[in-house]
Amino acid sequence: MAAQRILLAGFLIGGAIASPLLAQTPTASQPTTAGAPASGAQSAVSTPYTRFHPNRFAGRAGRFYALFWGIDTPTVKAAEAGELIRFSYHVLDPQKAKAINDKKNEAYLIFPDAKIRLSVPSLEKVGQLRQSSAPEAGKTYWMAFSNPGRRVKRGDRVDVTIGLFKAEGLVVE
Repeated sequence: MAAQRILLAGFLIGGAIASPLLAQTPTASQPTTAGAPASGAQSAVSTPYTRFHPNRFAGRAGRFYALFWGIDTPTVKAAEAGELIRFSYHVLDPQKAKAINDKKNEAYLIFPDAKIRLSVPSLEKVGQLRQSSAPEAGKTYWMAFSNPGRRVKRGDRVDVTIGLFKAEGLVVE
């Protein structure tokens, strides 16, 4: 009981110290928006920090996937605590993307550094863990690769092969 009171007192004191620090009024070195000029002049107010997310497939790679395979933004992510690796893509042209969705084309995820080839598991009641319906423009499709032993990890560069389609150097997120 005494330990709980000491812990509670610590939180209260910490909050009492931190709250005035967080609610400081701007000083001469910190600009305010109240006195900002009404004209189109730039104000000196800093913008909040935003993390930059570059387009991984800008330029030639993005145009190649769109032109030849009718897809955009192929991504590879670890799922289910790393037991599955999920490959997803956004369809731009359903006719060109039809070959990627075809279940007759074997799908493999290849990790060249460790010489590992993962396949799409086929479950008894569910079937293959991949979407195989006719692709529609504007929709995102996926397939999951079994990753026994969690040998493929986040940050690894992998290749995805589906029939004649091949995406190389994809980074596992």
